[in-house]
Amino acid sequence: MSPVQSTQHQNLVGFIWNIANKLRGPYRPPQYRRVMLPLVVLRRFDLVLAENKQKVLAEKKRLEGKGITGAALEKSLSRIAAQGRKQELYNTSGFTFERLLDDAPNIAGNLIAYIQGFSPRAKDIFDKFEFEAEIAKLDEANRLFLILKEFCAGDIDLAPKALSNLQMGYLFEELVRKFNEQANEEAGDHFTPREVIRLMVQLLFTGEEDVFTPGVYRSVYDPTAGTGGMLSESEKFITEKNPDAHIELFGQEYNPESYAICCSDLLIKDEPIDNLIYGDTLGIKGAKNKANNFVPHDGHPDKRFHYMLANPPFGVEWKPEEDFVREEYGAQGFDGRFGAGLPRINDGSLLFLQHMIAKMHRAPDRGGDGSKIAIVFNGSPLFTGDAGSGESNIRRWIVEGDMLDAVIALPDQMFYNTGIYTYIWLVTNKKPAHRRGKVQLIDGTRHFKKMDKSLGNKRNELADDHIRALVNLYAGHEHDAKAEVMDEVDGKPAKVQRICSKLFDNRDFGYLKITVERPLRLNFQASPERIAKLDDQSAFANLATSKKRKNEAEHAAEVAAGQQLQAAIRSALQGMDGSILHRNRPAFEKVLDAALHKVGLRLAAPVRKAVLAALSERDPEADICRDAKGRIEPDAELRDTEIVSLPADIALPLPLGYDNETGHDKLLKLVKAHCEAYLEAEVLPHVKDAWIAHDKTRVGYEIPLTRHFYVYQPPRPLETIAAEISVLEKEIIAMLGEVV
Repeated sequence: MSPVQSTQHQNLVGFIWNIANKLRGPYRPPQYRRVMLPLVVLRRFDLVLAENKQKVLAEKKRLEGKGITGAALEKSLSRIAAQGRKQELYNTSGFTFERLLDDAPNIAGNLIAYIQGFSPRAKDIFDKFEFEAEIAKLDEANRLFLILKEFCAGDIDLAPKALSNLQMGYLFEELVRKFNEQANEEAGDHFTPREVIRLMVQLLFTGEEDVFTPGVYRSVYDPTAGTGGMLSESEKFITEKNPDAHIELFGQEYNPESYAICCSDLLIKDEPIDNLIYGDTLGIKGAKNKANNFVPHDGHPDKRFHYMLANPPFGVEWKPEEDFVREEYGAQGFDGRFGAGLPRINDGSLLFLQHMIAKMHRAPDRGGDGSKIAIVFNGSPLFTGDAGSGESNIRRWIVEGDMLDAVIALPDQMFYNTGIYTYIWLVTNKKPAHRRGKVQLIDGTRHFKKMDKSLGNKRNELADDHIRALVNLYAGHEHDAKAEVMDEVDGKPAKVQRICSKLFDNRDFGYLKITVERPLRLNFQASPERIAKLDDQSAFANLATSKKRKNEAEHAAEVAAGQQLQAAIRSALQGMDGSILHRNRPAFEKVLDAALHKVGLRLAAPVRKAVLAALSERDPEADICRDAKGRIEPDAELRDTEIVSLPADIALPLPLGYDNETGHDKLLKLVKAHCEAYLEAEVLPHVKDAWIAHDKTRVGYEIPLTRHFYVYQPPRPLETIAAEISVLEKEIIAMLGEVV
C-alpha cells in the first residue's frame, strides 16, 4: 500500500468510526458492529452496482417478458450488473442509497426491500447478519436516516473508482478488527488477534518454497473460519511474494455473524464465495435431527487441502455433535475423521485437528503434494488425558506418525476473551529430511510487549520483531538455540539470552504406564468390634430389605425373614472364639464354615464375602491370599502405577492398535522384558513382593513443554525480604498514627 493509499485508508477508517459513534444511545459501543459492518458492505455493493443499475432493471424486465427465470436470469443480470466481476452480484429492487434518502418516511421498509432485491448469496449475507432487526431498531431510535445519510457524504467514497477490490478488502478487514476488539467480550470466541494470525501464517509457509513458484496452485482451508482472518492473511502473504500464484480459499463457520463477515470480505474482493460453508464442521453431511431439521455438516467432505489453519474453540464441549462424532468413529474408524480416538466431552479441540489431518493430501513419498497445518490450542491438548485415553492416543498417533513438526508456546494474555497461555501446533506429513523423527519445541512466552491499553483479557501483543524472532527459531531448527527476551533479573526487567528452542526425538514424548501390584494379606477375627462392622457391608444390610412394594404383607414378611437371618449370622459369629487372630484365610474359612454349619446356615456367595470383609483387616504379617485357582490376589489399596520410558531399541510406531484391547498382546511381547527390568531395578529393592500386571500396561504420550523450558529462580535473600517487611511495618504504623 502506497503512502497516499495508506493515508486514504486511515481517513476512511476514521470517518466510519465517527459515524459509528452516532449510534451511542440505542447501542453500546460493543454493539456498533451489528450496524456498521453490514452497512459498509451494503454501501460498497450499492456503489459497485450503481453504474449499470438501470441496465439491470431493463434486462430483468425484458428477460422475464420472454419467460426466462431462475439461474439463467441470474447469470444474465450478473454479467450486466458489474463489468469485469467474477462473482455473482446484482440488485433488482430499483433502490439505491440516494433513492432511499428521498423517501425518508418509508426508509425502513424500502431498505428491507432493497436488501431483498440482491442476488441470493449477497442476500444471504444480510440474513446471517440479521440486519432486518437492526433496521427496525435504528428506525425506532430515529437513527436510520441519519446513518444512511452519513454514508452518502463526500468524505466516504467506497466506489470502485476510488478503492480497488483489494483496497476495499483491506479497509473491511481493518474495520472488522477494530469493531471486534471493541466487542471483545462478545466476539472474542471467534476472533483471533491479527498478530497471532500473522505469526501462524509465517510459520506455516516457512520452508514451503513450492508455494512461491510462479503459476502454482495451492488450496488453503480453515474449518473454523470465523471472520476469515486466517484465510485472507494467508492469501495476502503468498500473493505479495508470488503475484502469479493461484490460491483457492476454503472454509466453514458455524457462527452466523462471523460467516456473514467472512462472506462479505470475499465478495467485496470478488473472490469465490461458494467455498465458504455455513455449519458445524464436526457434524455429518446430510444428517437430520429428530425434528427433521437440517443439521450442519462437514462442508467439504471429499476435499483435500495443501495448507490449513484454525483456531478452534478452547475448552468447549462437543456434546451437540456427540452422536454424529461417535457414530462416525465407531462405523468408520481410520476411514473416517476420528480414528485415533475421542477426547473427553468437555474439550473438542483435538477433534478439529483430526478433522484437518483427514483432509491432508497424500504425503510426497506416496505420490502426493502433502499438507501442512497450523492450529492454535490452549494447554489442554499437550498433556490432558491418562495413558490409553482418547487424548493420549490422538497425540500418540500424531507423534508416532511423524506428523508433529513443532509446538510454539505463546505469551499469556494474548487473546481477547482469555488470559491463558496458548500454543501453536505445526503438523505436517511432508517433513524435510532434517526434521524427520524430531519435534521442535519453542518457548515464545517471553516474546511480547505490553499494550498501551488492554482489550478485555488481551494485555500483551506480538511486535514484528517478536514474530521475526519466533519464525527464525523455527526455521533454524537448532537444539538449545537462544534468543534475546525480556526477563526479570534481580527483581528488575532486563534483556537476557534464554534458550528458546529445543529438539526432541519423537519417542521422547512417549511412555509406558505400568501397574505395580502387591499381594493381599489379611488377618481375621470374630471380635465384637469386627462383627459390628457387618452393618457397613451392603450385601449383609440388603438381607433386611424387600423389592415387593405392592404387597405390604409380602414386603413385611421378606424383611422379617432377612432380619432373622441377620440375627442368626451374628449369633453364629458370636459363638466363635473372638480372641483368636487368624493370619491364614483358608484356615479361618474352615472355622467360619464350622460355626455356620453348627446353626444350620449356608450363606450365599455375596453374603459370605461380606462376612469375610467385615471380620478382616490388612496385616503385613499375614499369609498371602489366593483365589480359587491358586493365583495371588492383588491388594487394591497397595496398587500403584509407574511411568516408564519407551524401550530405546523398539522402532516407532509401536505395534499396538489404538484400540488397546485388540493390540495388547503385541505390546506385551515387546515391552514386558523392559518393564520387568525397570521393576527389578527401581521397585523390588524397596518392595520385594511386587509384580507388574502386564494386562494393564498402557502407552501414553504427552508434551510437557513448560517443564523443558523451566528456569530456576532462586528465592530472594532473607535480608532483602526482612528489609521490605520492616519498611511496610513503618508505613502501617504511620498510617495508623494518622487515623488516631
